[in-house]
Amino acid sequence: MQELVAINQITIQILDGIPDFFPIKPMDYGRFLVISVGTGSSKAQKKYSAQKAAKWGVLGWLLNGGSTPIVDIFTQASADMVDLHISVVFQAFHSQENYLRIQKPVSRVNLDSGLFEPIENGGTNEDALKKFAKLLSEEKRFRDLKSPFSKETST
Repeated sequence: MQELVAINQITIQILDGIPDFFPIKPMDYGRFLVISVGTGSSKAQKKYSAQKAAKWGVLGWLLNGGSTPIVDIFTQASADMVDLHISVVFQAFHSQENYLRIQKPVSRVNLDSGLFEPIENGGTNEDALKKFAKLLSEEKRFRDLKSPFSKETST
């Protein structure tokens, strides 16, 4: 969810003409670099089964075995929708390399199934983070060179 809030805030700042983002346009997702760090637990982990849930009453959905199934389901659904939305947007703008989700294996959402699948030859999360850090460094260098407010041009 924080990723979507961050993208929204950056878009607002771009629309407001904040010079740090010159010359980026609000829909220029090819210039956005987003990293999302998960908890490390597998999303596919099946905590509840349909057979068990079918026997629950109202109280079973509110509290069951020390957990809160209805809250867990809504929280996971919300997180899944954010991940799916951001993945779809970045893939639609051919910028899927600019969105990195660290969960367990390096993966990307399959737009047909909606499930995250490991990226072939994606390497480890450490490899993906190093690659992403290089992208961030290159983007910073590019912005510094292009910015009319760059320290190099003002001296």
